[in-house]
Amino acid sequence: MKLFGGSHLNRQCRFPKMDAKYKQVLSGLGKSVRRISHELHTWKALATSDVSVQTAEKVAIYRFRTENGGQLKVLVRKNNKKYGVYVEVLSPLHSGRKGDLLMSWGLFRSNSESFMPMDFENSSADSKYSTIDTPFVKDSSGRLVVELDFDESLAPFYISVLLKSLGSDLESSEIRSHRKTNFIVPVGFRSGRPTPLGLSILANGSMNFAFFSRNAESVVLCLYADTTANKPALEIDLDPYVNRSGDIWHVLLDGSVPFVRYGYRCKSNADKKRQYVLLDPYAKLIEDFGSGLPRKSLGKLWKESGFDWSGDMRPSLPMEKLIIYRLNVTRFTKDESSKLPGEIVGTFAGISEKVHHFKDLGVNAILLEPIFPFDEQTGPYFPWHFFSPGSPYGPSGDSEFVVKLMKEMVKKLHLNGIEVLVEVVFTHTAEVAALKQIDRSYYHVGGGEDLKSRNALNCNHPIVQQLILDSLRHWVIEYHIDGFCFIDASSLMKGFHGEFLTRPPLVEAIAFDPLLSKVKIIADSWDPHNMETKDISFPHWKRWAEINSKFCNDVRNFLRGQGSIGNLATRLCGSGNLFLDGRGPAFSFNFISRNAGLPLVDLVCFSSSELASELSWNCGEEGPTNKNAVLERRLKQIRNYLFILFISLGVPVLNMGDECGQSSGGSPAHADRKPLDWNALKSGFAIQTTKFITFLSSLKMRRSDLLQNRNFWKEENIEWHGSDGSPPRWDEPSCRFLAMTLKADSKESQPTSGLHEMIGDLFIAFNSAGRSENIVLPPLTEDIAWFRLVDTSLPFPGFFTTDGVPLKDGSVTYEMKSHSCVLFEARSL
Repeated sequence: MKLFGGSHLNRQCRFPKMDAKYKQVLSGLGKSVRRISHELHTWKALATSDVSVQTAEKVAIYRFRTENGGQLKVLVRKNNKKYGVYVEVLSPLHSGRKGDLLMSWGLFRSNSESFMPMDFENSSADSKYSTIDTPFVKDSSGRLVVELDFDESLAPFYISVLLKSLGSDLESSEIRSHRKTNFIVPVGFRSGRPTPLGLSILANGSMNFAFFSRNAESVVLCLYADTTANKPALEIDLDPYVNRSGDIWHVLLDGSVPFVRYGYRCKSNADKKRQYVLLDPYAKLIEDFGSGLPRKSLGKLWKESGFDWSGDMRPSLPMEKLIIYRLNVTRFTKDESSKLPGEIVGTFAGISEKVHHFKDLGVNAILLEPIFPFDEQTGPYFPWHFFSPGSPYGPSGDSEFVVKLMKEMVKKLHLNGIEVLVEVVFTHTAEVAALKQIDRSYYHVGGGEDLKSRNALNCNHPIVQQLILDSLRHWVIEYHIDGFCFIDASSLMKGFHGEFLTRPPLVEAIAFDPLLSKVKIIADSWDPHNMETKDISFPHWKRWAEINSKFCNDVRNFLRGQGSIGNLATRLCGSGNLFLDGRGPAFSFNFISRNAGLPLVDLVCFSSSELASELSWNCGEEGPTNKNAVLERRLKQIRNYLFILFISLGVPVLNMGDECGQSSGGSPAHADRKPLDWNALKSGFAIQTTKFITFLSSLKMRRSDLLQNRNFWKEENIEWHGSDGSPPRWDEPSCRFLAMTLKADSKESQPTSGLHEMIGDLFIAFNSAGRSENIVLPPLTEDIAWFRLVDTSLPFPGFFTTDGVPLKDGSVTYEMKSHSCVLFEARSL
């Protein structure tokens, strides 16, 4: 312990007047006064004597048992910017032995530069070691008491008390607690409460710290007075008898303390030498400190500001109405072609400035790649914290400003009818994460070495489950997030040893959580470690949607001429083999390309043996080419991919950069994706592609009666065709043609746009063969005709039209080119 006093001690501190007897006694007690050098000890405060603690708003009462069966009561009260400490003897402390009682006491905290003697009458100004001995006196009720006052600017600190019993021969004997320690009383902080975990700032400004660690033998709260300091200004060892409830360590700190950051030291029996200052897993705002690796971060003593959410209305779109654009926050506007000011490129503010791009495409939701703080060497899918947005997403890494920018972004997107969904990773952490240093046996999976090397989280352990649920609720409450896409969702089903659970507690808890029931929850079984998707039967409780990788694979296979028409039909109809179990097609989130793997343009440009898992086709030549036939085929294939994505039941998910043909050079690695080139959006390819996406978005919403169903199509609403109008050749593996008629219900067939007298059936055909097909459309009544809306084989701008082109002379046949798709709508003439 270090003791201090002097210039920091309130000069109005009340001491009972000492008579000559006591002055004589004190002058002769030099050998019995505790004198501890501050140069010999790490500066900490350890409370180890408390037996019972009672707290009120501004009063804390501590009761101690002494080693000889007595009791001591200490009351700490704050009033008028002062702390009053009242010490009272509750029962005899010297076993009937007649004599007087002294309290030998000192203050200790971490600022060793301010160490001064506390015995003002008898100590020299340069003394390094001192305590004060104060006699107990009888109050008006005959109780033995000592009263002290301290200015609030001193707090927080501990008072270390040792009792001395003086006999008639003036010899003293020391009296300690029942555990043979000094009586330690905190001033400026109290026991606190174990919930909620993390930092909570109360209405009166007090700060409650709660921290989980079962294996820690001791926990030290480290407080920093300066944002640039590498060492804490104060370290408080939490008393397991007072500051621990179960596996939760907690302490309440008065709000007047001059500290700005905090962290914890944990020591366990297994590792006595551990001296890291660890980040609170529940910190709502974090700041880096120090330099070099590993990364060092601390929580900020910060109360989340009252952001003005007035006027914010969640779009609360039904899932079947969603049209999603997936993006990376940094790469979306980082390129100088975004024409944004340097301080906001690559930030949440950059997204706010580009809302018009989403509206131009017709999307009504964005899906952000993970925004948690992450390991920069491995990427955003390897987070090390779950409660705050990463500092790179704001200017100058100002964590507080990043929070404000994100909330402003969400509010602006909501104002434009656009929902904000976020990808989250809770199945593993980056190597620099603090969780395994806090309690690896509880936070991380205890299975094989492979799982340990991946820092796999023990998601279904109660404490980790609580961490994840608290994180999700925090993002919904504080940031108004509209939904979450859980990456590596298959690992959410794993138990402590890596075994798969048939009823994983976390997945079920998320499904039934009353707050999270108001947002979208999507499972994505893509594994960022192995860069592959794991096919599993995900437990859903009719709440979980899923990223549908089978849709992606079957569409890619069909368009490259290797997939069956049966598989294509299943995907067009909403993947009933996956979502007929109490859900519906709206739970299928469909995609063609994603942020890992080949981007859309590369799917039609590269197909080397190394890319076999991508199911791509280079359309006749590997990589860039000048051959018109190959280029035309590639252009048709891109249109086909987009067309099938939007015409299928389910939620279409576009990927950033696909609208302008952005390439990764044939690399499937996430790290090789480039920032969005906004100049590329002015190219001829980008103009026709973005207009086609806008048209498809509008079509999907206009014909929501057929294309945005929450339920699967009824048997009477769909009819399948071969090229000549006969039934499809389902059992023929080489068949590359499929057509279908979607029949509108009569009550839902009335015009919704005012463009036409009647909106009727849709006829859609897909030809992935290398030859043309003469197709036969179903016959219509005399006053109705088929209008062509899409033919992906035609040149721009004629390959799609909103007004529609009627078949000539009422014909019901149409020549469909190779590698193309067509869409017709029945309309009144």
